[in-house]
Amino acid sequence: MKTTATYNYAFWNTMRGKHDRPSDMSEGGNSSGYVVPSEFNEKYLKTLEKENVFRRLATTIDSSTNEGTINVITSIGSAQWLKEMTAIPESADGFKQISANSYKLAAISKIKNSFVGDNNFNIEAYLENEFSRRFGRAEEDAFINGTGIDAPTGILHATGGGEVSVTTEEGVDLSYDDVIKLYFSLKPEHRRNAVWLMNDETAFYLRTLKDANGNYLYNSVDDTILGKPVYYSNYMPSIETGKSPIAFGDFSFYWIIQRQPLTISRLTELYAVNYETGFLGFERLDGKLIVPEAVKLIRMA
Repeated sequence: MKTTATYNYAFWNTMRGKHDRPSDMSEGGNSSGYVVPSEFNEKYLKTLEKENVFRRLATTIDSSTNEGTINVITSIGSAQWLKEMTAIPESADGFKQISANSYKLAAISKIKNSFVGDNNFNIEAYLENEFSRRFGRAEEDAFINGTGIDAPTGILHATGGGEVSVTTEEGVDLSYDDVIKLYFSLKPEHRRNAVWLMNDETAFYLRTLKDANGNYLYNSVDDTILGKPVYYSNYMPSIETGKSPIAFGDFSFYWIIQRQPLTISRLTELYAVNYETGFLGFERLDGKLIVPEAVKLIRMA
């Protein structure tokens, strides 16, 4: 029903405060609001990718249950050449179960009533941009720094995040050799699709590092280090004592478990005194690094 033109039409009429047939909204409605139409959700997710680097790099799993466990593959077996009539050995695939929660992320966007009632005002585009900006930034912060308490577990979490493979010497600046060590600390199978993640300040510092022959570590032509792409997030910490300013790995092993897609509720009375209408948007999701060794970290002493 949420994919039909009928639901899409009824949804946006409801958002504008125009009465429509309740039966047209029953499939996507609940006590908290209405799930956005599929067409809108597709555009919203594409915009969300621009705001949140993890929406581009991580793996998203859709799950309709609120809580429970998810089966994940932790290791993959290999193929073997065999003689004819030889028994085929069992796969060495490894599996484990991880618990996944249903954390709620919410925001309220207010619009003047004069705009809400104006058919020339593109309320779809406005809410798409507003919620993708707010949710994208909050998600990215949690996927990096989240504690697993009322929010997803981030890659920098002490026990649920990536592995610290390089610790700098105390009183010594981050060096060219430290970055090389981090690169080779990652297993080749994870290095194949690996990328770097850091904030702007760290990237600026790495652009100044040179080897003994004066060659820069950072290739500013294509934004790569040792041939691997560099991604930026200002939610990554700077180069400070006790912090992990650089992550390197295959971020597809970070799973975003989408429990409930974007749902919007129209708030008509709360902001009426200001001639405004509120739009409460929320989603339910979790995030976990399912293979910790797939992402390596540098720790500043």
